[in-house]
Amino acid sequence: MLADVQDAKILERAARHGIKAQWLDCAPWKTKLEGAAEDECIRILQEAGCDTVVLAGFMRIVKPKLLEAFPNRVLNIHPALLPAFPGVHSWTQALDYGCKVAGVTVHFVDAGTDSGPIIVQKAVPVMEDDTPETLHARIQVQEHIAYPEALRLLAAGRLSIEGRRVRIAG
Repeated sequence: MLADVQDAKILERAARHGIKAQWLDCAPWKTKLEGAAEDECIRILQEAGCDTVVLAGFMRIVKPKLLEAFPNRVLNIHPALLPAFPGVHSWTQALDYGCKVAGVTVHFVDAGTDSGPIIVQKAVPVMEDDTPETLHARIQVQEHIAYPEALRLLAAGRLSIEGRRVRIAG
């Protein structure tokens, strides 16, 4: 397990469960994972025997080399009902737009920004008195349901990609 935040809680949680985890200094990469840094990330993941890359809070553009190393095995979660509101602060974008429904999307990562084939989506109603913080908090509750659901489907071999569509078998 890799984290790009030195004091990420997931590093502590992984250690408690005996999962090998390390911090990878991404500061030199800025917002792009590329070149030698990308090679290092791929090397670490492959040496650890990873066959799937699960991103969470990874605010960088994944470049083709990583996608090629793990074809159709890089997943991300995004706090919006994609394709609406890709990028950052999507819950604020939904509020500013006047949406009545927001949500969360788990998707396969492609070379675009939050544009890969959709695996799972969960809707979250937008309340009249919502603030960006209250809406984001409710979206995060659904994130904790949607991501494990998508990962269970992937682990069970029930997902296949046909063009832009993810089919769920059984």
